[in-house]
Amino acid sequence: MNGTLTGDDVGKTVVDAAGKELGIVAKVDGNRAAVDPNPSVAEHVFASLGIEGEDEEDYVVTESMLESVDDEIVLQGTL
Repeated sequence: MNGTLTGDDVGKTVVDAAGKELGIVAKVDGNRAAVDPNPSVAEHVFASLGIEGEDEEDYVVTESMLESVDDEIVLQGTL
């Protein structure tokens, strides 16, 4: 099962299939999300307000990597 990414996913926690927290969604662009693995307090606040941002430490997650999208985003497999 794959999920669909939307701008509403900014700020959601991203976890692997085992439940290990991998970061938060910093930005959604089409079918990809930039995930911040070490968000600062300010980045958490911006994300909770729906303000997107992307920086050099973020990594990309695509919809084909998703297991589900709900209150958190679950990736297929573990890292």
